[in-house]
Amino acid sequence: MKFEKGIKMLIVSSYPPRECGIATFSNDIVNAVKKVFGNTLPIEVCALQSNEHHFRYDDEVKYILPVSSLDNYRLVAEKINERNDIGLVCIQHEFGLFGGEYGDYILSFILALNKPIVTVFHTVLPNPDEKRKKVVHAITDLSDQIIVLTKKSQEILINFYDCPISKTIVIPHGTHSILWEQKKKLKTKYGFNNRIVLSTFGLISQNKNIETVLNALPEIVVKYPDVIYLVIGKTHPEVIKREGEKYRETLINIVKELHLENNVVFIDEYLELKQLLEYLTLSEIYLFSSKDPNQAVSGTFAYAMSCGCTVISTPIPHAVEVLVNGNGILLKHFEKPDEFKQAIQHLIENKEERIAMAKNAFLLAHATTWENIAIQYRLLFDQLTNREEDLRFNFPPIKLDHIEKLTTDYGILQFSKFSLPDPESGYTLDDNARALINMILYYKIYPDAGVLKLANIYLNFIEGIQQDNGLFDNYKNFEHELTKQNEEVNLEDANGRALWSLGTVIAHREILPIEMVLRAERCWNKSIERINNIVSPRAIAYALKGLYNYYSAYKSENIKTNIEQLADKLLNHYNINSEENWCWYEDYMTYANNVLPEAMMYSYLVTKKQKYKKIATITFDFLLSHYFMKGQLKVISNRGWFKKENERKFYGEQPIEVATTIVALDLFYEITRNKKYKEQLKLAFMWFLGNNHLKQIMYNPENGASYDGLEDTHININQGAESTLCYFKARLIMEKYAEEKS
Repeated sequence: MKFEKGIKMLIVSSYPPRECGIATFSNDIVNAVKKVFGNTLPIEVCALQSNEHHFRYDDEVKYILPVSSLDNYRLVAEKINERNDIGLVCIQHEFGLFGGEYGDYILSFILALNKPIVTVFHTVLPNPDEKRKKVVHAITDLSDQIIVLTKKSQEILINFYDCPISKTIVIPHGTHSILWEQKKKLKTKYGFNNRIVLSTFGLISQNKNIETVLNALPEIVVKYPDVIYLVIGKTHPEVIKREGEKYRETLINIVKELHLENNVVFIDEYLELKQLLEYLTLSEIYLFSSKDPNQAVSGTFAYAMSCGCTVISTPIPHAVEVLVNGNGILLKHFEKPDEFKQAIQHLIENKEERIAMAKNAFLLAHATTWENIAIQYRLLFDQLTNREEDLRFNFPPIKLDHIEKLTTDYGILQFSKFSLPDPESGYTLDDNARALINMILYYKIYPDAGVLKLANIYLNFIEGIQQDNGLFDNYKNFEHELTKQNEEVNLEDANGRALWSLGTVIAHREILPIEMVLRAERCWNKSIERINNIVSPRAIAYALKGLYNYYSAYKSENIKTNIEQLADKLLNHYNINSEENWCWYEDYMTYANNVLPEAMMYSYLVTKKQKYKKIATITFDFLLSHYFMKGQLKVISNRGWFKKENERKFYGEQPIEVATTIVALDLFYEITRNKKYKEQLKLAFMWFLGNNHLKQIMYNPENGASYDGLEDTHININQGAESTLCYFKARLIMEKYAEEKS
């Protein structure tokens, strides 16, 4: 089938403003795909609607399918068939959404469609009767791919419905990103500072079995009167239709009988997402009390974990799969108040264990953020429509939030625990030099007094850590004292970075306050006296970048001589270590490798000596040949350096290496106008956006930080200064390419 270039995905589902878990799920997918891919993957919606409801939908809803009339399924399918720009139809399947026995009307729709079809099964029940089995088997047979949300659902589909494993793929329920440190602030905001908050949320029905939790509370609140249990959510619309508020009234009566009025709060609203996430984030413990042993998956459960709640759950399949290895407490039975009582009491009395479980859940949930789920849907879309070559990402907005949070009045802190700055990690010259460079480059594009204030803090730190002899120390603790690390670690690289940062300030003297430039020049003049003492290749490279920047402001012959001397040192390293199949400056590759050919190219720009340009190009192309593989960037692992006589290790990739690759590619493209460098630059940045071996984003969309490392099976979601500053600089560079068409 031939599709137009801007082909779309059509989602068939219930959809907001309809109040329904599947509607929310589909809306989250639409929003996430738009956020991650922009207009490179447009999505339209075919909204499922029953006769008694007539909603006003947003613009993405292009079709409405009344589910109770069999004829409508065929008619809507035929309208979709007329569209050459719809490349894939994604059906969100829940038995109760469609008309007929076991929702078999959907088969008429699928049979009439002539588009590739993906069906997402939200419920997969074991031990089906013959009719249910036939309906599900027909759907799986007629669909090109089946998505399930848990491994258990996949097993049931294969074992009970004879679905080929090759047709199934597990894409978990998505979750929303939150910042860990918000928990304390939100308790204050909602007036729960001195309370132990338990919560449950979702559309209320008997299946939620909330009375089990209520019956567990009396003894707990006697011992811990500060406990408060939030029951968040309206009664399910289908329940309202059948029986009104009978179940909620039953729960309210139980609260009165058990004298829990001061400890249970019903929030009878369909909350906006932001407020819902705030309630979950401030909750210490999330209680999942469903009595349905076949409930395959729960969005409420997933959201709670992603908000850093410690979850106590009955043993639904989703919980059995996820609540392992200290991620929460899995109960053995359904409808057992005593089990809930013991588990709640245990978590109240063991705060450290409770927090550890919450952190484990928070870590686990990172892989399922909606941005990451959007990537999974996009990859499947590309595969089924043969458009793998068209993968394009939106550039996230540039955010200073995390940099500002890491910065005290003294400097930028070194590490974070998740997104929470860690004062015990202290300060380094390395990070403050990086931060100073970034703020100058940012100020050049977006002049702002707040950015200058940050830049001054980082420059103050650099001034304060310089010795009288012009050299720099690197490490200070939170009390602003030099640490023993300065005596134990080679400080050459840090000294080189300091020169680079000072040179950057001086190079931008036309746009910066004169007082700031003069301070940088004073530091520079003390430091430059030691320039010829530098011997390590990276320190030489950083110093060369500083010298190039200084030379752009002051065309000094002495500086030009310094550049030649250092470039020759680097050239000497190359001549000693290079071989026919090893075009490099050392007999191994470590970190920030790109700064070496980059520095050689800067040396050429000042001296115009072709030998520097030649070696810069040879070594850079050699490096890139080891970095770009099968449409992805794979940088040197921090688990073991790449030695020329050894096999290379993979995984353990860090943002510094990706960012320095982007910085160098930008320079080489500017000078050579060789399009391969521009294409590789864009591909390298896609590493942050999810084009990596885990297919997960490497940046935090909430605060503009970068995660610290891409491991073999997971992401290290701590957000330290080095990672965040490297990502920030790479993102700044991409501003030049944001509007370009590939």
